[in-house]
Amino acid sequence: MSIVFNGNSLNTQFRAVLCRIKISLAMSNETVSPQNPIPNPTNRGSVVALIPARYAATRFPGKLMQKLGDKTVILHTHDNTVATGLFDEVIVVTDSDVIYREITGNGGMAEMSKKQHESGSDRIAEAAAYLKFDIVVNVQGDEPFVQKEPLEKLLAVFAGEEGKNVQVASLMQVLKEQKFIEDANYVKVAVDRNMNALFFSRSVIPYPRNTEAAITYYEHIGVYAFRKQALLDFTNWPITPLENAEKIECLRYLEYGVPIKMVVTEYMGVEIDTPEDLQRAAKLV
Repeated sequence: MSIVFNGNSLNTQFRAVLCRIKISLAMSNETVSPQNPIPNPTNRGSVVALIPARYAATRFPGKLMQKLGDKTVILHTHDNTVATGLFDEVIVVTDSDVIYREITGNGGMAEMSKKQHESGSDRIAEAAAYLKFDIVVNVQGDEPFVQKEPLEKLLAVFAGEEGKNVQVASLMQVLKEQKFIEDANYVKVAVDRNMNALFFSRSVIPYPRNTEAAITYYEHIGVYAFRKQALLDFTNWPITPLENAEKIECLRYLEYGVPIKMVVTEYMGVEIDTPEDLQRAAKLV
């Protein structure tokens, strides 16, 4: 008979505690991480990647454990994030025993979280609260084609004098196909002249009332970078009206007056939101 605690088996909880001790020791160690042999080359401070991984996704339950080639989606995401060499630690934060075992069984670090969180950022904040770091990158678990260059560009906005004022940054890519521009599964973002986000929406923004105007549409890619306090502030704020309406977590920052610096990337592959996305992604493996 298994004893249940917080919705998970005692055995899993025990493994999670051991993993938490291991992570805490790793993050408190000032020596060079094997994943980052030249730490903090732009003097950003320590940088970690946390990958939120919820098993029961609304649109495609169990999508992170779907096979993509010879690996699961979540293992692709984890391994490709590690392979960038940009992070002092890479940790998957999950509510699932299955995902936890998938990562730790393949040599990675994972942390069990409670099941109920409003967003991926809320989930990683639970783990981030006790870790030592300056900047955390939230790499969505359904982004199996993570690459170094986009994440490097994302982290670069925190460097130098101008970077000191950046609290939150995220990625976007140009969206050209009309069917995707009109698809509510593709979150669009409009930006100002300084590349700060004006609004995020599942609707078409900007709406082409003037059909002759030259418009560039951007798809928001759900990869964020935060300073630690900005992430902790986020999870302590109540859900905001626009966030609740659109079901887009980063709107919470805008509604609380925190700018989000947007970074254009060329290509981030296919985000796995639907079975059709998985079929598209399979052609790229």
